[in-house]
Amino acid sequence: MKKLGLHWKILIGMILGLLFGLVMKNLEQKGIVVDWVKPFGTIFINLLKMIAVPLIVVSLIVGLADLKDISKLSKLGGRTVLFYLCTTIIAVSLGLVLANIIKPGSYINEVSRKSLLENFSGDAIQKIELADKTKISGPLQPIIDIVPDNFFKALSDNGSMLQVIFFVILMGIGLILIEEEKAKPVVDFFKGMNDVILKIIDIVMLFSPYGVFALMAALMVEIPDFTTLGALGIYGLTVLLGLILMTFVLYPSLLMIFAKVNPITFFKAIAPAQLLAFSTSSSAATLPVTMECVTENLGVDEEVSSFVLPLGATVNMDGTSLYQAVAAIFIAQAMLPSPLDLNTQLMIVVTATLASIGSAAVPSAGMVMLVIVLGQAGIPEAGLALIFAIDRPLDMCRTVVNITSDATVATIVAKSVGKLNQSKEA
Repeated sequence: MKKLGLHWKILIGMILGLLFGLVMKNLEQKGIVVDWVKPFGTIFINLLKMIAVPLIVVSLIVGLADLKDISKLSKLGGRTVLFYLCTTIIAVSLGLVLANIIKPGSYINEVSRKSLLENFSGDAIQKIELADKTKISGPLQPIIDIVPDNFFKALSDNGSMLQVIFFVILMGIGLILIEEEKAKPVVDFFKGMNDVILKIIDIVMLFSPYGVFALMAALMVEIPDFTTLGALGIYGLTVLLGLILMTFVLYPSLLMIFAKVNPITFFKAIAPAQLLAFSTSSSAATLPVTMECVTENLGVDEEVSSFVLPLGATVNMDGTSLYQAVAAIFIAQAMLPSPLDLNTQLMIVVTATLASIGSAAVPSAGMVMLVIVLGQAGIPEAGLALIFAIDRPLDMCRTVVNITSDATVATIVAKSVGKLNQSKEA
């Protein structure tokens, strides 16, 4: 086992966890898994989240300080935002096209519709209430939310990563603008902290196979009745088809065109991060491992990865965007008498793109933002209950796409600014 690569250990933990959970489900021993196994999975996610914000702070400061030139920062930032925006729009558009061709909502019969609405109405109401709080804010509220009124308060909340990134970028700019002599002690301190945090990540990752085992076992015993899932099969397959096309067609194409990187090399390099993303359903929790994979295995320079990846974990949600588009059309097809017109669907592209930027990098946050997408398109928000039964497995899959997109853009941006170490990548 010691000689096995980390991604193989995580994969073994995942398979064993699913099998163990299935056995305990059949033996009707759900309580044992929930009370005695699931907590270890929760501890593992908490460990990863615990290190995510400190990692963003120190790595971003070090990366920005190393740029030593504001023009380099604007070039890096401009290219990063442009690629993130383009991949998000492609993801939403692909979701809409697939949902209109396959028409998953037409496969839900009246019995299944009533059953799902009754069983998950409570969960749907909870998400709608959360979304209502977001909707009552003014149009510029997202911009206001980026600027923290208290940096230390933002540091203590994983949902406030954009605020942390905003302050840290300002600090990095400050370090670039002052004399190098004065900046050096600060930069050296953060470089030392960066090394310490990376070592902590190595220690936490020793626990990853066991944490993944616990998460998969808990998922299996908590999953709803399989007969209910059957009614949602076409919807789930539509989302998965879109996610597969993004992962194995779009991103490899972008890598070959813009970065001249072999997709097989790329997938081998980020496999541990992808498996962890699948297990945790959280881009933020996976961030430390994504950064390590991209820097160590792909050869992306740290000054690029430390800027592009934390930003991506916060604003780049391709998988979430695609899922929101498919889910919106699915619910509309299942609950509305006539199909959505072209204008409404184009507005879904805009709303889903903006909503994905506002989604927190935590499990099921996209569900809250989906309520806003539904409301804008005039689709009954109660229809959210239709998709709750299989949201968790799909959330796991779309998180894989989210971090794959982040890694793809980081590689492309690094290549464009001459910061991709080809010898490492090979």
